[in-house]
Amino acid sequence: MTAATAERPWLAWYDKARWKKMAAAQLREHPLCAMCLQQNQVVPAEICDHVEPHRGNQRKFWFGELQSLCWSHHSMHKQRLELQGYSDDIDDNGYPTDRRHPFNVRRGKDVKR
Repeated sequence: MTAATAERPWLAWYDKARWKKMAAAQLREHPLCAMCLQQNQVVPAEICDHVEPHRGNQRKFWFGELQSLCWSHHSMHKQRLELQGYSDDIDDNGYPTDRRHPFNVRRGKDVKR
């Protein structure tokens, strides 16, 4: 795990036995990537992830909802989602599936297709 810094002291929490035990239990109980399953793909999960970013909030870190993710979804897709505020996933017709995607939003209203 990445070493804690003055700006991100909470990174040290990932090295605690308590977190390692929680993460192992999550992956044991939910061994498949939650995001892959939403896409009807069966892919083993490798990472225990906080559904809602904790951003250093101890309560959210220790008691927030967790999900199991593959490396790709955790390290690329989810981080992009958190930075942009919407997903770039597309449906079978090539349209973005996230209602928050700029394509689906016009002046704060959902676009009707």
